[in-house]
Amino acid sequence: MIKDIIKKNKDIKEAQAPVCVGSTVEGTVVARDRSSLFIDLGTFGTGIIYGREFYEVKDVIKSLNIGDKVFAKIVEMENDDGYRELSLRDATKEISWQKLREMKEKGEIVKVRISGVNKGGLLTNLDGIPAFLPVSQLAPEHYPRVADADKQKILRELQKFIGKTLEVKILDLTAQENKLILSEKAKTEEKIKEILKNYKKGDTIEGEITGVADFGAFIKFGEIEGLIHISELDWQLVENPAEVVKVGEVVKAQIIDINKNQVFLSLKSLKQNPWDEIEKEFKKGDTIKGKVIKFSAFGAFIEVSPKIRGLCHISEFGSAQKMEELLKPGEIYDFQVLLIEPKEHRMSLKLTGVN
Repeated sequence: MIKDIIKKNKDIKEAQAPVCVGSTVEGTVVARDRSSLFIDLGTFGTGIIYGREFYEVKDVIKSLNIGDKVFAKIVEMENDDGYRELSLRDATKEISWQKLREMKEKGEIVKVRISGVNKGGLLTNLDGIPAFLPVSQLAPEHYPRVADADKQKILRELQKFIGKTLEVKILDLTAQENKLILSEKAKTEEKIKEILKNYKKGDTIEGEITGVADFGAFIKFGEIEGLIHISELDWQLVENPAEVVKVGEVVKAQIIDINKNQVFLSLKSLKQNPWDEIEKEFKKGDTIKGKVIKFSAFGAFIEVSPKIRGLCHISEFGSAQKMEELLKPGEIYDFQVLLIEPKEHRMSLKLTGVN
């Protein structure tokens, strides 16, 4: 009886607009039984979803009623019974990708629920398509602030987002590669762009330290959050940013660059550069006292004043072993100034009184 209801008219089918295997068509559910779903495709004839295609989307099919409109993909032009064999699963996925493309083009903000994490970011899905939200695309307030950049610690911070809902934009998508990349920070880019029109390189701002990492510190001023790189915290060598600034501390900083909504700032640019006056205090050939701060592959770093450090190169000792025999961290020794280069912030030293 079902066949009588949806009998295909071959003359109409031959006169229709061309379709082929892989085409996505729209139709109306006209009949169903325990293992098949019949879809009226209008001038394209009658389609059927059955067998594996039926059981793989059984839950979806259960929700369909006679008269419902559906999209399906043609997987066989005509089977032995004269029907076009269809796939609801493939068409649904293709339609989802098309919907996602439109969302990306419109710049829509959507909500997603985080379902998992990996070392690189957060896992979720959008319209049934698996999606990835990289750590680098998290909003500033959600970026994991891990002082030593330990991957396991970052992973633990990311796991706190599982089950939470975030607002995101689609950053990139490629259906062929099943790639869908999301961005949380992109949702505020236009707003940030407008705010940043009020700032320029060289401006001094006052803000609050919101996070400290091994590569520097984050500072928030108004609705903007910028980065103070470790090299911009102080004129002297900084090994641990947490020793210079603390979360919650309010400081003044200078904007040294604005690039693609990213703001880079400096604390040291607002301080007196100790290297500007160094040649008034030290000269080539002088014998001065200095404290050994630490060893490196290049030699020993020597503090000759509170803000100035020089290098006693390893070549002055012949080997790292010899250097560590003659010098002890924290101890004060006499050194001869071999070279001063203020612009490069460089001072070369030689240990004296040693054969």
